[in-house]
Amino acid sequence: MKKPVIAVALMLSLVGCSAPTPALSPTATVKDTLTGTITVFAAASVTDTFAQIADAFTAKHPGVEVVVNFGGSSGLATQIVQGAPADVFAAASGATMKTVTDAALTRAEPVAFATNTLEIAVPAGNPGSVTELADLENPDLIVALCAVAVPCGAAAQTVLDTAGIVASVDTYEQDVKAVLTKVELGEVDAGLVYTTDILAAGDAVEGIEFSESDAAVGTYPIAQLTASANPDAAAAFIEFVLSPAGKRILDAAGFGAP
Repeated sequence: MKKPVIAVALMLSLVGCSAPTPALSPTATVKDTLTGTITVFAAASVTDTFAQIADAFTAKHPGVEVVVNFGGSSGLATQIVQGAPADVFAAASGATMKTVTDAALTRAEPVAFATNTLEIAVPAGNPGSVTELADLENPDLIVALCAVAVPCGAAAQTVLDTAGIVASVDTYEQDVKAVLTKVELGEVDAGLVYTTDILAAGDAVEGIEFSESDAAVGTYPIAQLTASANPDAAAAFIEFVLSPAGKRILDAAGFGAP
């Protein structure tokens, strides 16, 4: 029984002499040597999700630090065009991404990574007794929407126009998280936010679905920026967002497939 083992050992020894095995595979070499910092500009509606994605990415690439700047997509796009240093842009709409691509500031065509839809958010217990989109016309209710310049506001305007509803709006906010916060604090009776925001808020708010939301399904694009100071790590981050691991995080947060 010993002879075959010795023969195999000799064969392996010969193979090792004639063709040394690389210390790392090509794939491992690229991934394991990533270092430095990348700055990701990301839509406010992916705040919790991208925080998880950044954690998962850095667990896989411990040599990389991910700094994420969240905000309204239109404001982030303006900052990028004005020269703000960033490596990756993840927007909540194609229109806001177009601001950046039109300025020739992306290395390649943006790729869609998720979709999202609107819901009516009301405080826990629904003190305003909101049941449908038409209730937002009621002047006795305090209503918050995103400003039309940002994706959640543009989507809100689309669904309201589709339904033929003129909402009685008391406050316009610069991003969807600001609307959600006002609902959570009970400062407004209702607001239009994304499905993912409802899920993230837990018991603090209640979500009311409405059929007109199909008129404004939001698609989220992501792109590497030409000004990236760490292009390898930036490309790897985008690859992770689009990977099965990234998709699982997005799915769990309530995002739809692009």
